[in-house]
Amino acid sequence: MSTGVLAFLSLLPILAVGIFLVGMRMPASKAMPISYLVAIGLALFIWKVPGANVAAASINGLVVAGTLLYIIFGAILLLNTLQESGGLKTIRQGFTDITEDRRVQVIIIAWLFGSFIEGSAGFGTPAAVAVPLMVGLGFPAMAAVVSGMIIQSTPVSFGAVGTPMIVGVGNGLAADPSISNNFYELVGLIAGKVAILHMVAGALIPLFVVAIMTRFFGKNKSFSEGLKIWKFALFASFAMTIPYVLVANFLGPEFPSMIGGLTGLAIVIFAAKRGFLMPPKEEVWNFEDKSKWDPEWTGRIEIKDIAHKSGSMTMVRAWAPYILVGVLLVISRLKSLPFVDWLQSWTLAAEDIFGSGITASFQPLYSPGSIFILVSLITFFIHGMNGSAYKSAFTQSAKTTVAASTALVFTVPMVQVFLNSGGGAAGFERMPIELANGVVALAGEYWPIFATFIGGLGAFIAGSNTVSNMMFSLFQYDVGTQIGVDPTWIVALQAVGGAAGNMICVHNVVAASAVVGLMGKEGDVIRKTIFPFVYYALLLGSLGYSIVWYADKGLFNLGSFIVALIAFAAIYIIATNKKRAEKLTITPPGGKSF
Repeated sequence: MSTGVLAFLSLLPILAVGIFLVGMRMPASKAMPISYLVAIGLALFIWKVPGANVAAASINGLVVAGTLLYIIFGAILLLNTLQESGGLKTIRQGFTDITEDRRVQVIIIAWLFGSFIEGSAGFGTPAAVAVPLMVGLGFPAMAAVVSGMIIQSTPVSFGAVGTPMIVGVGNGLAADPSISNNFYELVGLIAGKVAILHMVAGALIPLFVVAIMTRFFGKNKSFSEGLKIWKFALFASFAMTIPYVLVANFLGPEFPSMIGGLTGLAIVIFAAKRGFLMPPKEEVWNFEDKSKWDPEWTGRIEIKDIAHKSGSMTMVRAWAPYILVGVLLVISRLKSLPFVDWLQSWTLAAEDIFGSGITASFQPLYSPGSIFILVSLITFFIHGMNGSAYKSAFTQSAKTTVAASTALVFTVPMVQVFLNSGGGAAGFERMPIELANGVVALAGEYWPIFATFIGGLGAFIAGSNTVSNMMFSLFQYDVGTQIGVDPTWIVALQAVGGAAGNMICVHNVVAASAVVGLMGKEGDVIRKTIFPFVYYALLLGSLGYSIVWYADKGLFNLGSFIVALIAFAAIYIIATNKKRAEKLTITPPGGKSF
């Protein structure tokens, strides 16, 4: 069977997702079973993978889905606990005291706080923390999910204390010992390049977040209202990415996102309180009254304005649960501390399922879900809650989690069947590798432009930048060698593309939506995040092409042309935004703003 045919067949499960979930707007609970059946059919009848292996991969998928639901339950429980205790009302007032402008709030919470949480724990945890916090502050559930997904890009390569680089890229390249005798040094070299690439594309991510929020969830449905705060958005971007790049290049891949996010938080909140680059008070942007929201925007979690039983709560006391989450995530993941081995020592595992070589495992103590549940219990005491309030929080959290389970129990098994499709009697490579082989055959010397999209495709399928890097790093390195360019740059493109793929990853969208009870709208979320992903992958793929071919083709090459075109478009849109914004104030006789 030809490379092109195999690549097309490998694409079918992904096409099923695109057609049914995104195109036909089916809920994930209906679209993902179709994709799962397509993946099973290909594995059994085309790749000729033994039935036992397919069953084992499906069981492993169910276990992974269970671990995700455990994290979702913990995140929802913490949110509901804060709501019932009155802590959420105090936190909401604290943000209002900084500014009532939702554009500034989303940058602080999603971009900066989310980056810190990503650096601490990774694996979708920012969505489990930042997204419900935004809903608690009064954001529509869909606006919170979309914002939380878009920032799942720049900080992701260094999430979970550098896991996508150290474990993903490191283990991926380690499969060929001839590449390097010191993989940590090689990963550090690639990590420095990854950070620089992320800084370039990440410069506009906060602006994407606010512009998409005002366009789809604002009264005037206008990008212009978001673009108005471009100066503040760029300031917030560089407040995070400058320390992020310095840490990646001088300290290594473990802490860029964590330190970048924390440094950015301190700088931006300090500046915002003093009005630096802030929008004028008369131009403060907010959502319309909740009664005017599109019903499609809201989830099943209803945020109530509950005050603490004493009538008030200090800001430190209200924020204590989130501070505890951050501290516990950090100390439970730093290998220099003694807690990691102990937390990972209790592993529930089913090894070599059906003789397939596939192992399903769960580490309950190491899971962020356990941290969320522990902090929820601590909150019960430090916020002085009563038993009935906590019971209400627990019951509501369990109901929301159960409602989210249908989509995940098909989404993750589909992923596992797709990833474990190698070793069949047909002798084909795993589906993702066959798909990448088909792209290589078409791309040739233009491969760097496509390298980021392959990384993103890996994350879209697997739901993990780490898994994408493990799957494709060696493949990308070999392709770079074959076309005669520096292969470490090609691996760096893989890593940044894999990070950007988190914006459109189905099971991350399902999980983020589930945390705020927004089920059945996953396709709508992906339609809003697909453009930021394409921007990210195309810009960095083109920049990578320009870098690796600069010595042979000079500065004026296809990659440079695309980068210049994107840069010009961004500058033009920002520079001409004032005129478009002025048109919004013109109201015709029909009563609708332009």
